[in-house]
Amino acid sequence: MDLQHHIRLMAGYNQRLNRQVFAAAATLDATALAADSGAFFGSIMGTLNHLLVTDLLWLARFAKHSDTYTSLQALAELPAPERLDQQLYPAFAALNAARTLVDNAIIEWTAEQLQSTDLRRSLIYHSSNGERAERNFGELVMHLFNHQTHHRGQASTLLNQRGLDIGVTDFLSDIPLLDASA
Repeated sequence: MDLQHHIRLMAGYNQRLNRQVFAAAATLDATALAADSGAFFGSIMGTLNHLLVTDLLWLARFAKHSDTYTSLQALAELPAPERLDQQLYPAFAALNAARTLVDNAIIEWTAEQLQSTDLRRSLIYHSSNGERAERNFGELVMHLFNHQTHHRGQASTLLNQRGLDIGVTDFLSDIPLLDASA
């Protein structure tokens, strides 16, 4: 398996699933979106904001890994999260617009700027509580996508509890079929 190719697939999967989740969520009113449902981050809005918050935290760290990551560096114009449970965007339309912007930046970064040599290097960063850490960059990129999948699953459950189906969620749909005749 080529890790760089896998990361591109994960970026596309991430974008597809976020679109599906947000399309379903858009059918709910603000009260339903904000209703505490007992999830880790309370509501659908809390969960979707948490996903954006953590993406912005990680992507800001990733942006420092290479001067060529201009698509990630451009995200610095968005609000800087201060807490993992922060509601950066209390209005759904603004959250949706920011999510689209971030997903497009991830697609551009993985398709045009991320190099396979970057994935083998380590990344030194500071955690949300200020602790210094050094980890393999490729593994951290995979963590970004795994974390998104985890909390998107929670959002999907919250939407399903309201009778909304977000559609096909399997990553299998994003894995290209191999040409059996070759």
